Amino acid sequence: MAGRLVKPAMKLISRFSIALLFFSTPLSIHAQGVASTASPYQKWAHGPSTDPAFFPIAVWCQDPVNAEAFRKAGINTYVALWEGPTEKQLDVLRPTGMKLICEQNDVALRHLDDPMIIGWMHGDEPDNAQELPDHKGYGPPIAPQKIIDEYAQITKADPSRPVMLNLGQGVAWDAYYGRGVRSGHSEDYPEYLKGADLVSFDIYPVVHESPKIAGKLWYVADGVDHLVHLANGEKVTWNCLECTHIGAADRKATPQQVRCEAWMSLIHGSQGLIYFVHQFAPKFREAALLDDPEMLAAVTALNKQIEALAPVLNSPPLPHGGEFITDDPKAPVDFLVKHFDRSTYIFAVEKRGVAVKTGFQRLMQGEGLDKYQVTVLGENRTIDAKDAAFTDTFAPWEVHLYRIDPPPAP
Repeated sequence: MAGRLVKPAMKLISRFSIALLFFSTPLSIHAQGVASTASPYQKWAHGPSTDPAFFPIAVWCQDPVNAEAFRKAGINTYVALWEGPTEKQLDVLRPTGMKLICEQNDVALRHLDDPMIIGWMHGDEPDNAQELPDHKGYGPPIAPQKIIDEYAQITKADPSRPVMLNLGQGVAWDAYYGRGVRSGHSEDYPEYLKGADLVSFDIYPVVHESPKIAGKLWYVADGVDHLVHLANGEKVTWNCLECTHIGAADRKATPQQVRCEAWMSLIHGSQGLIYFVHQFAPKFREAALLDDPEMLAAVTALNKQIEALAPVLNSPPLPHGGEFITDDPKAPVDFLVKHFDRSTYIFAVEKRGVAVKTGFQRLMQGEGLDKYQVTVLGENRTIDAKDAAFTDTFAPWEVHLYRIDPPPAP
């Protein structure tokens, strides 16, 4: 459900080495062809904002009465409305400034000029086995061609907004049994993507019922990788995140794990995040995140940090950014390098739940690079760079966000 609503081993090194060549020659960034890229939403007149300061942070299928509470938590988009949109739902949602991606029903079609609506959506998880009438078991998934046909109908009625398709766990886990007769048929997914402009998927490893997935947070990153690969730059890619018990009464993700999943997603190329905040066990709560002070505070802080870094996240990655080296080949650290406003950012995450020492291999030496200071964002600490390198460690599932600033001009 987004839900369904009901490297070889290396010797130990303790230095985190990083290339800082672009500081000694700031214009070299442009010489390498790294320039700002256009917003992925610019083709739609009524789509998501093209402002570089906007990054989509959404919540899945929530009552509009809670929109203000979600807005205060740093969420800016509602995805799906239960049995809607209705006029009442739109009236309640509008004053909050929340944006909306919803079904293109008769009510929605009467609001084609409403800037609140920024996208249309298919039904959820068509790639999974579909429940038969009268709860008589499950049939096959919805055929990709049906999704393609529906996409043509939606865009004919309104080509000014993107069409969203949320897919299931098969994106990340090819053997997912919930696809029924199409389990293992990964060839379906390129076809599904033909029926959408904005594609997402969901998998919730912490609360997962299968031992093959449970506790293996990296399946989130694997799914994003797969979707980004399939999209091939032609589709916008988002993904869903867990933050409640969902259906597992005995476990839920910790704030650290939610942060890990979020930054794994962003590092691997996700362009938008959707929180699934329902809980079905031990008892049903539609907006369970709002009832969990610890998780709500953590998610709010996470969202505010992502929002503050939106211009950086929306900038192109730095090509050939370097190579991480780890003392434990079973504990890789994933990373993304960005250059924005004369500073270089490295977003890094430990993705196997293991404490590890890491090194980021420098590309080349540069004059005066020992003068640079590394700020660890949100951690109230700095690291002095020496010989174009600095050291750091990662606790299990830990995220470090680094900003490297050039020294003041003499």
